[in-house]
Order: sequence, then structure tokens, then C-alpha cells
Amino acid sequence: MTGVAAKQTHTMQQDKDVAVTMRDGAVLRANVFRPREPGQYPVLLTLGPYGKDVHLSEFMPEAWTALRERHPEILAASSCKYLVFETPDPEVWVGHGYIVVKVDSRGAGKSPGWLDPNSPAEFQDFYDAVGWAGVQPWSSGKVGLLGISYYAAGQWMIASMRPPHLAAILPWQGASDFYRDRVRQGGMFSSGFIRRWWPRSVLRNQHGNTECPFKDIDIGERTTAPASLTPRQLAANRVDYPGDILAHALDDDWYRARSPKFEDITLPALVVANYGGLGLHLRGTIEGYQRIGSRDKWLKVQSGSYFLTFLSPDSVALQRRFFDRYLKGIDNGWENEPRVEVGLRTADDRIARNMTGTQWPLAETRWQSIYLDAASCALTNGAPLAEASLSYEVSAEGAVFRTPPLERDIELAGPAVAKLWVSSATTDMDLFATLRAYGPDGKEAVFVTAIEPRAPLSQGWLRVSQRKLDPALSTPWRPFHAHDETQALVPGEVYEVQLEIWPLSIALPRGSVIELVLAGRDFERPDATGPYKGSGFFLHDDPLDRPLARFGGAHTIHTGGAYASSLLLPFLECVS
Repeated sequence: MTGVAAKQTHTMQQDKDVAVTMRDGAVLRANVFRPREPGQYPVLLTLGPYGKDVHLSEFMPEAWTALRERHPEILAASSCKYLVFETPDPEVWVGHGYIVVKVDSRGAGKSPGWLDPNSPAEFQDFYDAVGWAGVQPWSSGKVGLLGISYYAAGQWMIASMRPPHLAAILPWQGASDFYRDRVRQGGMFSSGFIRRWWPRSVLRNQHGNTECPFKDIDIGERTTAPASLTPRQLAANRVDYPGDILAHALDDDWYRARSPKFEDITLPALVVANYGGLGLHLRGTIEGYQRIGSRDKWLKVQSGSYFLTFLSPDSVALQRRFFDRYLKGIDNGWENEPRVEVGLRTADDRIARNMTGTQWPLAETRWQSIYLDAASCALTNGAPLAEASLSYEVSAEGAVFRTPPLERDIELAGPAVAKLWVSSATTDMDLFATLRAYGPDGKEAVFVTAIEPRAPLSQGWLRVSQRKLDPALSTPWRPFHAHDETQALVPGEVYEVQLEIWPLSIALPRGSVIELVLAGRDFERPDATGPYKGSGFFLHDDPLDRPLARFGGAHTIHTGGAYASSLLLPFLECVS
């Protein structure tokens, strides 16, 4: 029996603003949702800055509207009164014998202190909160982590720290590499995301902010009470998050302190990635699955709304089967679940079928290179014999390469790699790669992501001065860049680079066309208007990170002969 059809045997009570004391004496505030019936139950814990008391309708109104208009099955499962962004709905968990604990991180919401998200200090607090939850009289001593995005990304760090009582993790769309996934894709500062996220998602809920627009679900007062701090006091009580990232251009000790030691994660893990995480979570969620040391680990790669998918009854049933096995010790056959399940998308953003296997990429993947020809702007099966080049200005659309109409139906699933020969008129070069697909009718295949309603098939980014690879972590299908030094370009000199393109999947019928766009700026459709032009607000356009003197010159793509620029694709069926 799955979803809400499974019988709930417990009623819920809430303990509001419970004090959770840290090792340094600081007190964080938590809401504890637990069964009224006496007993000891496993705990699902979240800790973060978005506000344990902020209802989804206030924090993300558009997500609440989509839920109400298109997902009656979620509304049927719960009153949604306690629905908080990116965290589990306690109503659907407590009834099945779980306790849900939501903690405001230090400096956020009801928890006073220094606001320092994604930091070693916050991870230490998280560690302490897990230990606290594991020894409460209502706790069974087993703690699991469940959440999306921010509330998933932190799970990798905490699991690698191995706090007592932590028994299983379930990161649902959570970046694992702070540098490569969250703030510096390909080495470029993710300015569009960071400069929007920091004030909107974090600072509005800073503890003591009297201008906070959010009202407590239960009492209607602002969620940042009881303190009342002036703007100057607020600024003095937090880090400069964007400034810190700009100050650290390379993957140094500052970033390493914010990324896990994957080999130290040995807990059971159910990892769920979503193609809608293009530009933030997708790559790192899968990377986390691959690199953790857990023997008992599973990966699901999905499509659709990452947040609303998380709340669907079928997804909750999947989550509960996993936690029933590892937090309650129920022998429910979970071990028979496919180790890897990958959704294959259609051109109209549906799932054609789910493919299962034992590894990522899938064992049946057949890697095939197609080659760039600058003379004809084509993608061809054979490498051109004649050398050619194609130049574009940074402010222009870029260089566009297209296949002829496909001669047969194909399926793609996995990461891709652009292996390129490039040169620049200046001492550096930011490469933006975009994969697009078109049906036989010429209509582009577009996809809904977390922040863009018409996203392309996939994207990739690389700062060419940071082209150096880490040979220990690189594979033929996923280059891993060290990002530990800058190797300036000599203007006009040709360099070989490998550009990682984030995972994709699509089934394309005969007559379709695949297109690769290489540009010096974020992808935008020429006819797009408003904020959604193809990359949403996941932009890389900060002049402090990309000064024109260094990045503003013409770029050139070299192909053919000694410059066999190519695109490696993950075919499940090869083009004949």
C-alpha cells in the first residue's frame, strides 16, 4: 500500500520553539512534530535558514499556486498547514510513526546568533542537533535526514562527519560540491543565483529583521522575532556571502571546508536527482551518489517539478519505504529496489520510460563522438580532414553547430563532453555550451527546470584559464577540473579543453536535429522576453568576476585536421 492509502495510526502534536542547545551554549529553536501516542519514534531532521515557521504560500507563492491548481493528490494527503519550503510535510509523516524536527539555523528565524550559511560553523550546529534529537525521550535513537536543495546539500557534509544517531540520509536534489555545483560552475561566479538567493531566501528571514515579510504559521507574528535589530546591527551579525565567494576564485581550503569527504559517508543513502536542477543541483546530486562510500545506496534521476515531485504521495511512499527499512528496521524488501533508475524524457517534457540498472551512467550507454566542422557549422559523424575556424564576439549569440536530420530514432541518457580546440583575443575565455534538440517539425524540445520554464536540453560552463584536469577524478565521459590554479592564455594561441556538459536524457525520433551552441555569455533565446530567456536567473555576468579587459575579446573555435573538436554523447542507440 502506498501514499495516503497506507493507514495512518498516529495523531500529531507540535512542540513549538523548543530549545536545542549547542556545544558552545548557543540556543537554536526547533519545532517538533510527534505522535500524541506514547512511545519512541525515529526522527527526520532539517536545519536551515529559510524559516521553520514560514508557510510555503509566503516563501514561494508560485510553488503554492502550482500545488493548489495542479496537484490535488498532495492536497488530499494533508491539510498542508505546516508545509514549509523544501522540507517534509509533518502531517504525512507523523501519522506513520515518525517525528519531524525542523530547526532554524543560527542567525535565522527564531535562532539568534551569527548568520553563516553553508559554513563549518553551521555544519557543527547541524551535527549537534542530530545528537540532541537522538537522545530525547521521544526518540528511538535513530535519526534520518530528508529535504530538498539547501536541506539536501547539507546532508553530504553531516553524513561525512558521522554524528552519533544518524542512521540514513535522503538528499533530494542537493548539490554536493560547493565550488563546482552551487557557486562557481566551471569556475565562473554564479552571480545571478547568489545575488538573488542571498537577499530573498536568507536575509529576509535573518533573526531580528523587523522588515521580515513572513508571518509565523501558528501565531501570525513575524518569523524573525523576538529580537529587533537595526539594519546596521543585522549587517554586523552576518557574513558577506557574495563577497566571500568573489574573494575565493579558486577551489581552495575555504571551499574544501564546505564540501564533504565522500569516502567518509557510509550510511544508507537514497539519492534523488532531477533534470530540473540544471545549473545548480543536478550534477552534484549524481556526483554525490557516485563518490560516497556507502554500500547501501540508490539513485533516482527524475524530471518535473523537483519540489512538487518531492511531496507527491508516490514519492512519499518511496521515501517512507527507505526510512522504514533503515530507521525502523522493517524487512520490507527495500534491498530489491533497482540501484539506479533513470527517467528518459520526451521532447515534450514527459517521461517515456524509466530505465533501471546497477550503475551511472547506465551500463548500456554507448559513447559516440560527433565532430564540429567550422566550415559548414555542422556536427558530423566523421572528423573533418580540413582545418577551419569560426570566431564570435563575447556579446554575440556564439557559434552554432547542427547535425543533419537524424536517420533513425535515438535515445540519450547521461553526461556529455565538448572536447574543443579554442583561442581567445585576450588572456582568458569563458565558454558557455548549450545543447538544444529539435523535432522533425523544427520545434525545439524545451523543459521545465527549477527556475526556467523553457530550458534547453543541457548546458555546461568552463573558464578556460582553469582548464586543468584532475586525472584521479576525471573519466572519459566526465572531465573533473581541478580549479586550483589559473593558467592564463596567450592571445591567439590554440588550447585544447574538455568542457563538462551536465547530465541529460531524451528520446528523439527520426528527422530530429541536435544543436551545440558555444558562446561567451549565458544562453538566451533571441526572441525571449522577460526574466526567462533560457537560463532563468542562473547567470554568470558579474563584472567583478568577468572584467571586459580579460573576458571581452573575440573567441575562436578550431575544427578539423589537427583540431578534431568533438561532442561526446551518451547514446543508448547509436546513430547509424
